[in-house]
Amino acid sequence: MKVPVPDELLAADRLGTVHFVGIGGAGLSGIARIMLARGIPVSGSDAKESRTLDALRTLGATCHVGHDAAHVGAADTVVVSTAVRESNPEVVEARARGLRLLPRSAALESVMQGRRVVAVAGTHGKTTTTSLLTVALQHCGADPSFAIGGELNETGSNAHDGTGELFVAEADESDGAFLVYSPHAALVTNVEADHLDNYGTEEAYRAAFDEFVDRVDPDGFLVVVSDDPGADHLGDVATSRGRAVVRVGEGPGADVRAEDLRFVGATSTFTVVDGGERLGEVRLQIPGRHYVLDAVAALACGLRLGFGFAELAAGLGSFSGTRRRMELKGEVGQVRVYDSYAHHPNEIRGDLQAARSLAGDGRVVVAFQPHMVSRTRIFGHDMGVALGAADEVVVMDVYVAREEPEPGVSGALVADAVPLAAEHVVFEPSWSAVAAHLVERARPGDVVLTLGAGDVTLLGPEVLDLLGEDS
Repeated sequence: MKVPVPDELLAADRLGTVHFVGIGGAGLSGIARIMLARGIPVSGSDAKESRTLDALRTLGATCHVGHDAAHVGAADTVVVSTAVRESNPEVVEARARGLRLLPRSAALESVMQGRRVVAVAGTHGKTTTTSLLTVALQHCGADPSFAIGGELNETGSNAHDGTGELFVAEADESDGAFLVYSPHAALVTNVEADHLDNYGTEEAYRAAFDEFVDRVDPDGFLVVVSDDPGADHLGDVATSRGRAVVRVGEGPGADVRAEDLRFVGATSTFTVVDGGERLGEVRLQIPGRHYVLDAVAALACGLRLGFGFAELAAGLGSFSGTRRRMELKGEVGQVRVYDSYAHHPNEIRGDLQAARSLAGDGRVVVAFQPHMVSRTRIFGHDMGVALGAADEVVVMDVYVAREEPEPGVSGALVADAVPLAAEHVVFEPSWSAVAAHLVERARPGDVVLTLGAGDVTLLGPEVLDLLGEDS
């Protein structure tokens, strides 16, 4: 459901007791963590038990499993996830009592008030780039607050209430949330059509990014990855509106450029040139060109915030990843199993390039779960084409998420478009049968990769167990 943003956005310490409907999700759990750190009373509910709920309970939150009107308790403010339906009994109760209802975006804005905000936006790469920037700033001695749509491997957390003035936030465009924030600086990784279930047209989606430019402080700056045409165009829009723009990438038009890219196994190395000056080398522990672009964008942002290259580069080099972003789940019988959140054609393409580097002389075996009916209908063919970069492909059925099923829209749309011989592609609508398909295809030296934004992430441990039985 979509909850309107109120005209007056209160600071977090003025919201009273706060109840989160969908508190276990990546977005709301991070906000709840920050409020708890500030001593704000927090409660919440979620559909199922999770380690996130356990962690929040440890921090002092009252967390319920299941939804019931009684869970609202003595709350003054109710924050609602976009995945929650209008008929949710806690939402109905909050409305009946006239309580303050907030969407995720307004709740995040409430905890960011009074800080110097750096907002990271873009169609792809937001979580990784926000994470890279956060870890790099921490390595410089700063203690920024942060809210990320994934958990840092270093801390196991998706949010932190820092002592410094900076607040690094992943700015989600999927439901227009990023248009609520007023950042000092912003970073945009790329702009290409997505979330058309919300925006309707590609033009409307791109127009939202144009509007986002106006949210950036005129005295701040915008970093764009100019290798991406959409982000490069946004840089032109920002310049025309008087914003300072820093372009990054491999291209000759970049102000901060990555040169001499080298990919060996799980590492990526590149040299940084800023305005013609060679600053030095960065060595990442994560593979793939798209992660290099994320890293150079984070580096450029850190430099413009006044931090030193050596410290930023060391921080980037220490970054070990984020959960569900090319995350190693384990290895059995010389088969490594990774998991990643990629669900858009270009994300799939980037992660398969990274998987190819990881595999070396081995093969890449992929299970892909399309995410959302509308996205599969619009991008299903392109998803299939992108999957052609693998050696073996198992396509699952659509993870429906917040939409209703549509006749004729299934994972078969994706599988039919994969440009590999028929014996190397299978559409498997039964979730429970997918792990066996992967194990049947995997050989020693291969990389198995589970891709998608849904419950495909649960497959990795099952694959490892089956590999263990076969070894």
